Amino acid sequence: MMEACNDWDSRRQSRPVMTPLLPQQIAPVDPQQHALTDAYLVERIFALQAYFLELRAKVDAVLAPKMPAAAGKAYPYGRCEEITRELYALLAIRLRQPETPIELLLHDFMAQGGIVRSVWGVLREQYFQNALQFGGLYIDVANDTVDVNKAPVEILPLAASGLVAVRDLAHFRRTAESYWGATIYANHLLPSLAPLLPMVSVSPGRLRSGLQSACDYMIALMCRDNFEQAEVWLLEGPTPPDEEAAVLLANTPADLRPWTDTGRDESILACQRARIAHCAADERWRQARVLDYLRSLRGPAAAS
Repeated sequence: MMEACNDWDSRRQSRPVMTPLLPQQIAPVDPQQHALTDAYLVERIFALQAYFLELRAKVDAVLAPKMPAAAGKAYPYGRCEEITRELYALLAIRLRQPETPIELLLHDFMAQGGIVRSVWGVLREQYFQNALQFGGLYIDVANDTVDVNKAPVEILPLAASGLVAVRDLAHFRRTAESYWGATIYANHLLPSLAPLLPMVSVSPGRLRSGLQSACDYMIALMCRDNFEQAEVWLLEGPTPPDEEAAVLLANTPADLRPWTDTGRDESILACQRARIAHCAADERWRQARVLDYLRSLRGPAAAS
């Protein structure tokens, strides 16, 4: 699925960054962020909790009526991405014209260079997690989407939250296997998409089988090493079983399928060609592949 990885990065002051952050990557908490967090946020945790609970209630009123059950369980189960994305968009609107004391506080925090961004990663080495980063704070506005008995909002020091960035494909696969109960295969089915989406996940009764991971963070991670780790996985990873391949390809536009019987070789070649053509730095190429991915979900009718 296309996870919510668009950043509304509120930093107002330039700071030297050795390596550009990937979309939704956790930002380092440097001394400035520590100081701003202490000055503006730490002593106002209860006010922040109340504020985000208020926003969460507004988001629930919008999403709950239209969200189908996930894995047979009612909203909010399994809707971490959707809730976080909707709340982040609402927050952006609110903070452009702050009215309440807490909004004015957050606006001032941002104006002084406080980081506010949507982040995504692996939480406590157990599952994928969307959250918000406010300086040195981790704010989970969808804390009840795995265990519905938990409080909807959780605020912790980022360092104590257990949220870490996905390091590589092996880290993603381990998390998907444990969290989704998934089996991960190599994408030998849609070769042109393999440089960005090199994996196929199959998790019966949990998630729809499909390519992984159509998240801006993971796509950027594949581009960062010029598709090297994608190519290695496509070379070494198992091909999806015939029955799973048939299901995944049943409604896929013909132009995205392998041209020969050797989808594995085509997928590897796609990585090599993309590397030679410097596609990792080509935003138009990347966007075209994302559009092809979305077209693959809609089926042949959308191929024209």
